[in-house]
Amino acid sequence: MARDSLRPVIKLRSTADTGYTYVTRKNRRSTPDRLVLRKYDPIIRRHVDFREER
Repeated sequence: MARDSLRPVIKLRSTADTGYTYVTRKNRRSTPDRLVLRKYDPIIRRHVDFREER
């Protein structure tokens, strides 16, 4: 069970309000803050920020 507590599965939701999400894992020790990644949103066909949602 240590795997789930150290590297939880998180959802990254688009900041463009399209409702598109990515699913990934993150390391809680190295990034305790909410994750923000710039990824491709196929609904609006451009790169936007994706923020971690809890």
